[in-house]
Amino acid sequence: METIQKNTLVSISLKLEDAKGNLLDDSDEVMYLHGGYNQIFQKLEDELDGKKIGDTFNIFLEPSDAFGEYDESLVTKEKLSDLPDDVEVGMELDGDDEDVVWVVESIEDGYAMLNANHELAGIPLRVSGEILELEHLSYDGVQEILNMQHEH
Repeated sequence: METIQKNTLVSISLKLEDAKGNLLDDSDEVMYLHGGYNQIFQKLEDELDGKKIGDTFNIFLEPSDAFGEYDESLVTKEKLSDLPDDVEVGMELDGDDEDVVWVVESIEDGYAMLNANHELAGIPLRVSGEILELEHLSYDGVQEILNMQHEH
């Protein structure tokens, strides 16, 4: 029977809940390339290693294992005059650093509050689901997926 190992394309159902059991995400199908390619959280990948189709999983992730700790330095107040004219709550703005995206959280009195934390930063998570499909890939298949990932 096939098991999850390096260079396996894995399809799973996935449910994310906070520590109180509130549902944060319920995905029918999530696909990722297994084997240390940083496509899912490392602790989850470790949990899935060696499992087969039909197996279930249920693990707890601390913020440091998931979306990171909440970082106050990633929250800032900016003058509206320094932002695009069409700025509105919920809008995403690219930061000077290529990896930083600021979300406009509020606009008040000529200022906008911007936050670059992931919306789930600082939240412990329960992750559960089931293994749906597995496909072991050749070197070329792995490279094709990795190349697609870098095009986004």
